[in-house]
Amino acid sequence: MWLRVNLFLLVALIASALLLVRQSHDARRLVAELERARNEGRRLEADLHRLRAEREGEATNLRVDQLAREKLQMRPITPALSLQPASSPGSGVAP
Repeated sequence: MWLRVNLFLLVALIASALLLVRQSHDARRLVAELERARNEGRRLEADLHRLRAEREGEATNLRVDQLAREKLQMRPITPALSLQPASSPGSGVAP
C-alpha cells in the first residue's frame, strides 16, 4: 500500500518538476520576445523621427525653389517674360 502511495507521489513530483521547467522556459521565451518587440518599437520610433525631419527638410522654401529651377527649368517672372492678354474684337475694349 505504501509503495503505491510513494510511486504516485514520485510520478506527481516528476510531472510537477517537468511542468515547472516548461513554464520557466515559456516565461523566458516570452520575456525575450517582449524585449525584441520593445527594441523594434524603439527602432520604428527613431525611423519616424528621422523621416519627419527629412520631410520637413525637403519641404523648405529654398529646397522647393531649387528643385523648381533645376528639374522644371522654372524662372522668376519678370515684366519682359509676362504676356499681355490680347483683346478680342467683340469685347468692346479698344486696343
